[in-house]
Amino acid sequence: MKILYGVQGTGNGHIARARVMAKALARRSELSVDFVFSGRQPQGYFDMDVFGQYEALRGLTFSTRKGRVSQWQTLKQANLVQLWRDIRQCDTTSYDVVLNDFEPITAWAAKRDNTPCISISHQASFAYPVPKQGDRFVDRLLTRFFAPGDIQLGVHWYHFGHTIMPPFIEEALDVQPDEKHCLVYLPFEEVPAITALLSSQPDTAFQCFHPHIRDDHTSGNIHWCKPSKPRFQHAIKHCSGVIANAGFELSSEALQLGKKLLLKPLAGQYEQLSNVLTLQQLDLCTSMQTLDLQTMQHWLQLPAPEPVTFPSNPDLFIDWLLNEEWEDTEQICKALWAQVNYPHSVKQRLLKLATS
Repeated sequence: MKILYGVQGTGNGHIARARVMAKALARRSELSVDFVFSGRQPQGYFDMDVFGQYEALRGLTFSTRKGRVSQWQTLKQANLVQLWRDIRQCDTTSYDVVLNDFEPITAWAAKRDNTPCISISHQASFAYPVPKQGDRFVDRLLTRFFAPGDIQLGVHWYHFGHTIMPPFIEEALDVQPDEKHCLVYLPFEEVPAITALLSSQPDTAFQCFHPHIRDDHTSGNIHWCKPSKPRFQHAIKHCSGVIANAGFELSSEALQLGKKLLLKPLAGQYEQLSNVLTLQQLDLCTSMQTLDLQTMQHWLQLPAPEPVTFPSNPDLFIDWLLNEEWEDTEQICKALWAQVNYPHSVKQRLLKLATS
């Protein structure tokens, strides 16, 4: 089977999910997989060896300023002519199927070529009646038309009774975390604003990753780090908690590791607002709408939560893919959710949600 795998490159969460899939797909000799990434400048990708000779295209991305989506800058930077050219030049006819994680070029090329396209993205879950907040008409249009697929397999923290899969999270090594620092990943916030918040707690050590940091350095109680997948993985395993924007994949990893979460959703981004809503309904995060000192001080005193166990091995999904009975999504979703284990308190909340 020959697969074209399209990945939205704007956020590291899509790439992290694709890494787990890429390692599992590479173990299957009967599969041949080519990767296409879009939404980021080619020089902005890092730690991409697992994807082999991938292709990086311009695509579409959202521009942010001071922790908020800038619609004007998004429209200004969108090169629709180049997008159309890339779609036209993307030939999917030699592939048996396109796997798509919210990537528009391969999705629209597959639609044109009548190549089967399976959406496996967090965004695909919003096609179903899951908890949502801040979604406008334009957001609903984007969910439906940004990266269309024939089969919608959303990815979420709960299925809500629909054909939605749990996330695949790499199994953590058996480490004893020293918990001497808090991990901070707020890529959509300005560095001075982050500095002002974290430096106000001089007795707490923070390890902060940010795309604008070019060289690792320490300033007071903040250790600034440039983007690095291995360094980030070490930092999250050993931290006492995670302060982040409300991206799906990082939150999932923190939940699996039993790390408490303080989330500041990207203003104007309904996906992140909806993520926070869902996690709050399950009592799995603390949130703040701004970089708020009082909220952070309260959160720092909270104990660590019990971990949530998500699947670490996508082999069941790959077996389903190879069987080519793609219209039957119910059985694969049911089999994957059987591998998920929630803390007792979360199970009780899910029961209340199911009966409300």
